[in-house]
Amino acid sequence: MSWEILNVVGISAFAISGAIIAMEEKYDLFGAYVLGLVTAFGGGVIRNALIGLPTDVLWKQELMIYVALIAITLVLFCPAKWFQYCKKWLNFFDAIGLAAFSVQGALYASDKGLPLVAVIFAAVMTGIGGGMIRDLLAGRKPLVLQKEIYALWSVITGVVIGLHWLEDGWQLLALCVLVVALRMVSAIYGWHLPRIVQRKMG
Repeated sequence: MSWEILNVVGISAFAISGAIIAMEEKYDLFGAYVLGLVTAFGGGVIRNALIGLPTDVLWKQELMIYVALIAITLVLFCPAKWFQYCKKWLNFFDAIGLAAFSVQGALYASDKGLPLVAVIFAAVMTGIGGGMIRDLLAGRKPLVLQKEIYALWSVITGVVIGLHWLEDGWQLLALCVLVVALRMVSAIYGWHLPRIVQRKMG
């Protein structure tokens, strides 16, 4: 699977999720486009800064920016009935973006010959970075920090790719599908990591 395919899938999915949240929060038209674009590209910018790639590579992805703008526009101007339907699929769009970007980020770091920990960081920050920025700008607690198992699937993706357990195109596609499935199952059943509870004194 090429990076371009992962780019299109991840950017479209995250742009849509950003646009949906912008509409839920009653953003104006400009704000909705900003939130959608930040969601789509924020994780990649963070990843590039972490693994030593130029952060201005974003501006060389003109086609991907158009893809994001088209995806956002489709959501913003779809009939209200369709929008309510899209809202029900928000977790699914988020899961697709998480899976595609986690694989893509891990591949970037792995192909640069970086150590396993760097591959894991690249997978996690590419997979969750845009969504975290989206939630913060929307005045929400980042989903990844407070409920459901979310970032763990990015960590596992980074480990699998960093250790070269899966390398062929069809294997990476299968990994994407598996991450989407695991993310959806964890959302449906409310799986979450143990929470830190402050102990009372005395």
